[in-house]
Amino acid sequence: MIKVAMLSFWHVHAGDYARQATEHRDTEIVAIWDEIPERGRKEAEKRGVAFYESLDELLAQAHIDAVIVDTPTNMHRDVMVKAAQAGKHIFTEKVLAPTLKEVNEILSAVDAAGVKLTVSLPRLNDGYTIAIQNILEQELLGELTLVRVRLSHNGATAGWLPAHFFNLEQCLGGALIDLGCHPMYLTRLFLGMPESVSAHYGYVTRKEVEDNAVSVLKYASGALGIVEAGFVNSHSPFSIEIHGKEGTLLYGTPERQLLLRTNARGEESWTGQSIPANVPSAFEQWVYHIKNNTTAAENINLAIDLTKLMEASDLSAKSGCAVALESLEK
Repeated sequence: MIKVAMLSFWHVHAGDYARQATEHRDTEIVAIWDEIPERGRKEAEKRGVAFYESLDELLAQAHIDAVIVDTPTNMHRDVMVKAAQAGKHIFTEKVLAPTLKEVNEILSAVDAAGVKLTVSLPRLNDGYTIAIQNILEQELLGELTLVRVRLSHNGATAGWLPAHFFNLEQCLGGALIDLGCHPMYLTRLFLGMPESVSAHYGYVTRKEVEDNAVSVLKYASGALGIVEAGFVNSHSPFSIEIHGKEGTLLYGTPERQLLLRTNARGEESWTGQSIPANVPSAFEQWVYHIKNNTTAAENINLAIDLTKLMEASDLSAKSGCAVALESLEK
């Protein structure tokens, strides 16, 4: 049994990860730390486990094998470096860190300690993503020319997002670094890494962080990736468009179905495509890597690229200029 500690319940998905750890046959939550002690004590009492006011004290416990990190984004680097140095395996909410420099510091500590790291990038494991990858591998769309992925909700206008999700110091961003992570890593998965990024932020509700965002990824081939995210839309479906010289794929426009039209098959109309079952979740993959002494190489590489794209987007939005990825500080 892998003994797990929850490090913070700051993130809205912390409860989801706690549930996964409770339900998985190979993991057990045995301790909790939170940067807000009252919140941590409440969660610990609810679960009947130990609460530690000191992160260092928790990490010093030999019986704790692993940690789930749901702290504010600005704490990720320090918390994960400490956890790795203490020999604890790490499962973390995205982003791994807000800058490439901090990501490299985390990875250096993880590599030195030999612990297993996995980042929660959940839509990589969804059936529609698997189906899209299979179609792209068959080259039914020809050379790709544009990918657009959109994810938005009304968390800012309807008031259901917690107030701290609009705290710039803690979050280091808003709609893009939170929701936009999913469209961003999917666009990266389908198109690869671009040469440069241009981003624009909107502040509809006048909060500290952006609640409306678009990031455009520019490729040497002439292809473009368009990443859209927002906290100010009541009925915006999660949608994917992938266009190529020979065909187009559509998902979620607005129904949850995958449609294909391709010259390769001489099609004159859209045809529905089957969507397989989801593959194991990021959490399940993390447990597998711990038990089998393997590494989440693809997951980590995509997490690195996600941070690069987020950092470049933020720099672009602030400067009003395109940002070349090769210019990021390592």
